[in-house]
Amino acid sequence: MNCRFPVPRFRDVERQVASLQPVQCDPPCHDRQNTMWFIRDACGIVCAIITWLLVMFAEFVVLFVMLLPTKNLTYSLVNGTIFNSLAFLALASHFRAMCTDPVSCHSGAVPKGNATKEYIESLQLKPGQVVYKCPKCCSIKPDRAHHCSVCKRCIRKMDHHCPWVNNCVGENNQKYFVLFTMYIALISLHALIMVVFHFLYCFEDDWMKCSTFSPPATVILLILLCFEGLLFLIFTSVMFGTQVHSICTDETGIEQLKKEERRWAKKTKWMNMKAVFGHPFSIAWFSPFSTPDHGKADPYQYVV
Repeated sequence: MNCRFPVPRFRDVERQVASLQPVQCDPPCHDRQNTMWFIRDACGIVCAIITWLLVMFAEFVVLFVMLLPTKNLTYSLVNGTIFNSLAFLALASHFRAMCTDPVSCHSGAVPKGNATKEYIESLQLKPGQVVYKCPKCCSIKPDRAHHCSVCKRCIRKMDHHCPWVNNCVGENNQKYFVLFTMYIALISLHALIMVVFHFLYCFEDDWMKCSTFSPPATVILLILLCFEGLLFLIFTSVMFGTQVHSICTDETGIEQLKKEERRWAKKTKWMNMKAVFGHPFSIAWFSPFSTPDHGKADPYQYVV
């Protein structure tokens, strides 16, 4: 279930703008702002569908096996509200992580096909300045950008390509990926706790009365939910911790893996968190419907 890392990036140094052929490049990013972002990768689409189906299975077992048959109305309402709210936020975060362009034109942009002669001339580079061009997607590659062979794009601050969200985790959608792992871990933990209590309830009471299903079917469904919850609790907790550590240190997974030399300014952990989740701290940090303000700094950094 590990997310895949892309192949190492390749850089072409362009010191002579005349060597670029604009006919080989696609239109710049601003011509495609209104298009929906979705990666057409068979493996990623299957993994994303499986993710939603597993959440739906957990929803089914929690509601129809554990909560609805119980005689304690307060217990059912409280746990049902908590579980369904967390599941809704988890799926909403997954959808935002999957359908958000990690290299949008307004945050950490690496527009595909912008390495044209006309565009580079418009930058008015100073003598001695060097720009890097990706030979695969024909884009100007700023510092801390890596090419993803699945997305076929250069992703600024790319952490990794995750098939479970069918997208790269980059500067523009890392918040939603972190929220997705957090909410999945929470509903997994909640489901496991409810499974334990329901087993105890069924042992003390009549098995025929603690569920609308037969005892064998009830046991099988609870064991499957327990296995699913434990597996995803471990997996998403590790991913959540890894992402938070990556944000606090301001070093992506690829940069850590390749042990790249730090060329960017070092900031405090709190400033790094606000750079991902938005300024200032608020309840919106935990909402997948709130788009963080990444600032308006020029994402392109030229190496002399």
